[in-house]
Amino acid sequence: MNAVASITAEEPVAYRPSDDEPFMNERQLAYFKHKLMAWRDDILRESKGTVINLKAETENHPDLVDRASSESDRALELRTRDRQRKLISKIEDALRRIEDGSYGYCEDTGEPIGLGRLEARPTATLSVEAQERHERRERVHRDD
Repeated sequence: MNAVASITAEEPVAYRPSDDEPFMNERQLAYFKHKLMAWRDDILRESKGTVINLKAETENHPDLVDRASSESDRALELRTRDRQRKLISKIEDALRRIEDGSYGYCEDTGEPIGLGRLEARPTATLSVEAQERHERRERVHRDD
């Protein structure tokens, strides 16, 4: 049985990964799995509230300004939910990488991404250096 298979989402809140321990050991993987699952659950909970609010907000506003304001708010909320839907997809990908043992390692170089970057952005797939190279290439192609 591989070590990743025994990881649960139940990780004590007091634990913080450190550079003093082996990179992506079982405890670190469990920590990031818990963090990702909690993040996903929060987003899903918020989205359910949005659906309820959108259903409740179907009233017809007699004043054009009120109607425009309501439509603007609705459009903003839907754009936010769309971004969060994409984020959930990235979270699911990160959870899959935890299960297959590739989480925490750069997709380009295979080197460790680094705990600081993963703490700040648990869905990261590139190291800081690889991300900077990627962004420089995008700027060059965008300027063409």
